[in-house]
Amino acid sequence: QVQLVESGGGLVQAGDSLRLSCAASGRTFSSYGMGWFRQAPGKEREFVAAINWSGSSTYYADSVKGRFTISRDNAKNTVYLQMNSLKPEDTAVYSCAKSKSGGWSKFSSLYDSWGQGTQVTVSS
Repeated sequence: QVQLVESGGGLVQAGDSLRLSCAASGRTFSSYGMGWFRQAPGKEREFVAAINWSGSSTYYADSVKGRFTISRDNAKNTVYLQMNSLKPEDTAVYSCAKSKSGGWSKFSSLYDSWGQGTQVTVSS
């Protein structure tokens, strides 16, 4: 079982940047795709970004495309989410997740390990 721990959230102003990190335990991290999801108060969890096992392929939700970048460092068992040009509507709890396969997916049902999440709040 992979354990995931997110960090890097906080309170920022619109237009600012944040970088989230997700540290994974276990030696199989590099075999699996990883994803970031977010959930705002009163809303369902939504897909943000995903990356395949090697980092060679990524996929983004339209709402963050061009502003967010997902990356990974398999030597450090860590996946990152660089968030630029943040908007108030990006406010949410951000969680990372491990895919059941080496590829990426936008469907939460295809992920089998989840972190506790980190709060990101963007003020206007």
